[in-house]
Amino acid sequence: MFLVPRLQQTPGWLSRPDISILRPRMHSLPPANISRPGGTVTLASEGESAGNGATPHPGAADVISTTALKKVYPGGMVAVDELSLSVRRGEIFGLLGPNGAGKSTTVGMLTTRVIPTSGSAVVNGIDVVAEPARAKQVIGVVSQANTLDQGLNVWENLYFHGRYFGMSAQASRAATNDLLERFRLADKKTAEVEALSGGMARRLMVARALLHQPAVIFLDEPTVGLDPQSRIALWEVLGELQDEGQTVLVTTHRMEEADEHCDRLAIMDHGRIKAVDTPAGLKARLGGGASVTVRADGEIEKLASQLRRAVFTTEVQVVDGHVRISLPQAEGAMQLVLAAAQAGRFRLTDLAVSCDNLETVFVKLTGKDLRE
Repeated sequence: MFLVPRLQQTPGWLSRPDISILRPRMHSLPPANISRPGGTVTLASEGESAGNGATPHPGAADVISTTALKKVYPGGMVAVDELSLSVRRGEIFGLLGPNGAGKSTTVGMLTTRVIPTSGSAVVNGIDVVAEPARAKQVIGVVSQANTLDQGLNVWENLYFHGRYFGMSAQASRAATNDLLERFRLADKKTAEVEALSGGMARRLMVARALLHQPAVIFLDEPTVGLDPQSRIALWEVLGELQDEGQTVLVTTHRMEEADEHCDRLAIMDHGRIKAVDTPAGLKARLGGGASVTVRADGEIEKLASQLRRAVFTTEVQVVDGHVRISLPQAEGAMQLVLAAAQAGRFRLTDLAVSCDNLETVFVKLTGKDLRE
């Protein structure tokens, strides 16, 4: 647990606000209605924003809410198209999508870096377009680009960051030393940041973003460049922050991390949300199938025909000397194929079953085409 005041953090790559606007965060839930120029916007309920029927956490409220959010770049390129999404207070929310899906633009709009073409975005009760300076006080961001201050050493990067945001010298010093230990950088505290490896620099950026425990943390590929031990340590820290009621929005291409650590996921493509649910919910609704691979003595084409008739599916292919069957349900898949092969008097030499995972769901929704 961090022994530092809950102050606001502005990410290094955002323009820094005037020091006079920095102040401790008030821990009150945002109102149900948020005043905006031209009217009042009512925060969408989970059923309206995601449509998945998931039950909110007790006492949860939408800490991030977008309504018909759109960004059109010069030339008519639509990067984000009428995006309506809500993120609950206190959850770890994953935003997934192939390159060019609109993830970076979405996060850019939520963190005031990109101005929306239309629609609304509210973060912790603050309209990010109408009040960008206030919005910067309630967010912390770790971008993929290295934003460390090259003129300061490792320890100073954290310490002076805390001082800039209003922490006392004692509190900033204690938080800095604590985070250096947590991220296994204590022995590098006097090193120049230019001398750090890519993984160490990444860990230092994450530590800096967590220094003030902002209301909402945006993490872009947070574990890139980290070894397994550091990845585990990072997710443990994020879990501690979540236990304190903090909200985390993470973009990642690591499906196994999203599956294990995110409470809910949104899969995005071509500027639109394709699906929102828990990892288990996504796999149950959009996956749940199985791929069975079979080898046998005898004519493989006859085995394929037998399986096609017996399992009542046309998803049977002969590939490299074996038969591959796609079934809508994983349960009972092996027994079904075994019974069909035995009925046709085929002697099986190999049989393997693989169930759909989050990556399978991702590919089903976004396709297999390579993206630049």
